[in-house]
Amino acid sequence: MSNHLASHLAEQLDWHWTKQLRPRLEGLSDDEYFWEPVPGCWTVHRDGSIDFSYPAPQPEPVTTIAWRLAHLIVGVLAMRTHSHFGGPAADYQSWRYATTADEALTQLDDAYTGWMTGVRGLDDDELAKPCGPAEGPYAEETMSTLVLHINREMIHHGAEIALLRDLYVHTTHPAKGI
Repeated sequence: MSNHLASHLAEQLDWHWTKQLRPRLEGLSDDEYFWEPVPGCWTVHRDGSIDFSYPAPQPEPVTTIAWRLAHLIVGVLAMRTHSHFGGPAADYQSWRYATTADEALTQLDDAYTGWMTGVRGLDDDELAKPCGPAEGPYAEETMSTLVLHINREMIHHGAEIALLRDLYVHTTHPAKGI
């Protein structure tokens, strides 16, 4: 069985991960992790609780780096790894959210590894099948469509986190820069 498509899909995200996102997260401090660029941000709190409601209020709150990392870890990667590749159970309600930047980066690394291992193990036939009921609006979409969606989510939210890091440095230490 061929897995050329899975290799290409994995390479798209892995290039972003190794060349842009993960290096950009090096040195993330706890102060940055919890920094609220505007009043009323949604965040992961130092006690491990998280701000969340569905549907989100309008306008949607600005979110911290901590919140965005939690979204990538739990909603984008870990829940999908559980649903499609037999990874550990994961959901927003029972997740143990990281209370330090280092812990969040470890969770992110683990979630990324689990997802990518699963994607790399897919063959072209599996990528052409519907995702199934665990994916809600993506249930009838192909697995390749879901993988592309995950890639897009990682790139999108990774860029937001990079911007927040830039704003943190230039707002809290204007002479320092990056």
